[in-house]
Amino acid sequence: MDGFCDLHTHCLASDGSYTPSELIQLARKAGLSAIALTDHNTVDGLPEFLEAAKGTDLQAIAGVEFSTDWGETELHIVGLFIPEAHFDTVRALLVQARQWKVESNLALTEALNRAGFPISYERVQARTEGIPNRAHFAAELTQMGVTGSIKEAIHTLLSPKNGIYQPPKHPDALETIDFIHSIGGVAVLAHPFLNLKEPALREFLTQAKHLDAMETLYTDFTPELTQKARAIAREFGLLESGGTDFHGINKPHINLGDTKVPMAFLNALKASLE
Repeated sequence: MDGFCDLHTHCLASDGSYTPSELIQLARKAGLSAIALTDHNTVDGLPEFLEAAKGTDLQAIAGVEFSTDWGETELHIVGLFIPEAHFDTVRALLVQARQWKVESNLALTEALNRAGFPISYERVQARTEGIPNRAHFAAELTQMGVTGSIKEAIHTLLSPKNGIYQPPKHPDALETIDFIHSIGGVAVLAHPFLNLKEPALREFLTQAKHLDAMETLYTDFTPELTQKARAIAREFGLLESGGTDFHGINKPHINLGDTKVPMAFLNALKASLE
């Protein structure tokens, strides 16, 4: 199949601003041939997403973006082709991770209040159908006039370097890769250069022997980073994936389908399951 796909998107079930059904509509308007919903640490949007794609010419792929830890570094591992029969298996795995996130959110609320920012966790919670993350706190702070944008809030006040936000614990990255395989999915390292410099990336890939693919096409990659990512993927024998990391109005500079990911990427990922 010719055309393009987007293998990294989010909806209201995590920190996107559109419903799963609206995401399908937007993908069709954008002329995409396929789209994956990869919400952070939840599969709750996937049933509606898959149902909305039925009877259309759009291929919908069930996915999850797992927040994981590799030593002291947070890495995001995308699982693609998550079987519907294992949605509850994913939910069970993430029970502890979701509790860690709630505890982190409550601690962040208290820290912001102590610092003189009277933020309400109830208002933050109202911004999502799932568990809030930093983007929801950033949106609330921006609406309060504390920061000028969500991006500014995340990179300044809510940066771990600032001392107010303390990241929660996450499942182990390598164990998460094995879990994705155990339920019949494909494991993809998301936006590798956002959390890792090249030497650390190479060290991780040396350890992650069961990783299937790496995102080489990503919205915030420069042409030079894209070229480097593709070369490293070839060097380590990894398949390629990619996407926009679309969040709707929560990342207003990103439009669905902006990153032109060829269907050949998706077809190769699917073939690896056979």
